[in-house]
Amino acid sequence: MREIVIDTETTGLDCNNGDRVIEVGCVELLNHISTGRTFHKYINPGRAVAADAVNVHGLTDAFLRDQPSFETIADELIAFLGDSVLVAHNAGFDRDFINMELDLCGRAPIEADRFVDTLLLARRRHPNGPNNLDALCARYGIDNSARTKHGALLDSEILAEVYLELIGGRQATLELASIGSVSAGVATIGEAGARPRPLAPRLTPEDVAAHETFLGELGSDPLWNRYRGQGEAGAP
Repeated sequence: MREIVIDTETTGLDCNNGDRVIEVGCVELLNHISTGRTFHKYINPGRAVAADAVNVHGLTDAFLRDQPSFETIADELIAFLGDSVLVAHNAGFDRDFINMELDLCGRAPIEADRFVDTLLLARRRHPNGPNNLDALCARYGIDNSARTKHGALLDSEILAEVYLELIGGRQATLELASIGSVSAGVATIGEAGARPRPLAPRLTPEDVAAHETFLGELGSDPLWNRYRGQGEAGAP
């Protein structure tokens, strides 16, 4: 199963009031494992970035001025997303902004049922919160020390780890890895050659004699002899 973890940064918080997407970051998962494939673009929004937003992500008007428009990168983004499930934190925010941008450049919107919202998953699993990305990283021991500012690609990479924790995928992966390691170990033992020198027997002559005496006391046809391959009659 292919999934795409996606995050956006924007000029502000309201896509219905003229705010625009300025960064998109995506991370590809295959069967809940990161493949290393990513999609990342900065975007010129054609309008000023709110000061409060700059404080969050650090993307300034001067930096964005030389970046491509959303319309320029839209087809590349659509191709990367394909028909995969999309994973986002507070998914409605990212979905609304992306669909607004797609609409502005004449592309079809992304259906709501394609999104998995990790914020909802976190609230169900940890109803007492907090469930923002930093809090979830602290809860699951995920290193987010590089996250001095919000960034779409970095946040997607971190969210991919959080998502695996929320669905139990990380533990399952570790268990599979452990099983594989054990199997590999068994295969290695099975392929080992004969010992260069046989181990010395641990039974002493006295032990062997005592055992034979014990067998002689079991009767003329003890069941033990059948397991020794000596038939139903005859003592050892």
